[in-house]
Amino acid sequence: MGNTPEPAPTEHHPTVLRSHAALPPPAGLLFVLSGPSGVGKDALVREIKTLGVDLNVIVTMTTRPRRPAERPGEDYIFVTPEHFTALARAGKLLEWANVYGYLYGTPLAPVHALLERGEDVLLRIDVQGAASVRRRVPQAVTIFLAPPDEAELLRRMRARGTEHGIELERRWHTARHEMAQMDHFDYRVVNPPGHLEAAVQQALAIVAAERLRVHPRRARL
Repeated sequence: MGNTPEPAPTEHHPTVLRSHAALPPPAGLLFVLSGPSGVGKDALVREIKTLGVDLNVIVTMTTRPRRPAERPGEDYIFVTPEHFTALARAGKLLEWANVYGYLYGTPLAPVHALLERGEDVLLRIDVQGAASVRRRVPQAVTIFLAPPDEAELLRRMRARGTEHGIELERRWHTARHEMAQMDHFDYRVVNPPGHLEAAVQQALAIVAAERLRVHPRRARL
């Protein structure tokens, strides 16, 4: 009895379980939603939020003035040019760009923290910013939100009523250039008039497909 050998360790041995528990969680997925001005990025993100999707939307920081219907801290983080520049110089922005004379950027800290916890993140940024993220985080999943055609995009830009005359013409010129960048994105979602729900479902289908990949494109900063 006293010479009975000890049982061989198995895959269920407690020390094995402890070592597995000590492993850090896998990094989250980084989704980038972009597209020309007026295509409906804000409306699509608002709808995603109302659906309660398990996706962390990062609020963009900007130096432009707040519009009447916008909610500080929810639609945008409004800051002074001096504060924005200080953050950019300190390396505290994931990406930033000058868009129509105002600065726009993504705070780095919340994106980094969420991804490291294994949570998925969605950025709603302009085409310049998307290019910056693509260079810095090649694993990012990029989605281009497009209008059905250029005529519809111009109609929406005019209907917003936030730009007129030369400013509208300048934005239209930029939007056409941004449309030409679509080939650099992973996915395209078309947002036709009156069918926002369909565009939202397509965007969420992309999220679901990326989560089901055998080798998901986990992003680390």
